[in-house]
Amino acid sequence: MITKPISKFPIGVFDSGLGGLTVLKLLEKILPNECFIYFGDTDHVPYGSKSADTVIRYSKDIIDFFLTHNTKAVVIACNTASAIAYKELRNSYNIPLFDVVAPSVAYSDYTSKTRKIGVIGTYSTIHSRAYTQSFTDLKSDCSVFEIACPLFVPLIEEGWSNTSVAREVAHTYLEAFQGTEIDTLILGCTHYPIMAETIKKTVNDHMQLVYSGETVGNKLSTYLEKNNCKNKSGSLGETRFYVTDFPQKFDELGSRFLGRNMEYIEHISLI
Repeated sequence: MITKPISKFPIGVFDSGLGGLTVLKLLEKILPNECFIYFGDTDHVPYGSKSADTVIRYSKDIIDFFLTHNTKAVVIACNTASAIAYKELRNSYNIPLFDVVAPSVAYSDYTSKTRKIGVIGTYSTIHSRAYTQSFTDLKSDCSVFEIACPLFVPLIEEGWSNTSVAREVAHTYLEAFQGTEIDTLILGCTHYPIMAETIKKTVNDHMQLVYSGETVGNKLSTYLEKNNCKNKSGSLGETRFYVTDFPQKFDELGSRFLGRNMEYIEHISLI
């Protein structure tokens, strides 16, 4: 049984590093009165190279941290953790949990006209087949085409998301989508919204991009409203940031991801 949240309590958002900040940015826009706690497990990034047991253990440590801060809900703003740890976390905790896979799948299934969906992500996410499985769980009639784009993350973190190098890499990865009937493309990595303009220029004009921050944000907003725990105080909420390593680098790159300065960043250890 899920304990009823209290409206003034914060919402936890976590990722292995920076990518989840694109989710947070949209959550802040959709839920401007809410307070957020963002946790970047930068000491263990990337989760994609870790075993399932390890990702689950890290994720549980973070949930435990959120519980000490009275979070009323948690968004798993990491595709790897969403794909690998979500079900285990849901069975282990009574706090409302939201992953970034299912909401994007549900939205794409609802909006696609051609019933052909593209998904791009890291090797670990694509090889997990989490998106294809989620469409299957939904009993969707959509055909799903998944492509791993591993070089996108380092390009984005180097600040090269809209350069000739990025455009060439995007063309190489996404060429397989050209000339297809795919009308919906899920950005299956939370870094990828930073590279959205380059991706848009590479794929067919009619292809809509699906952002996990928007889809999970709308799902979370509906949940909070339905359960009478949305903060409607009228004042803008605040966001606190916690990282497990390199807070200075997180501040430098994170400000680029969020489009603003981050005022409160604390370096902590979960050990």
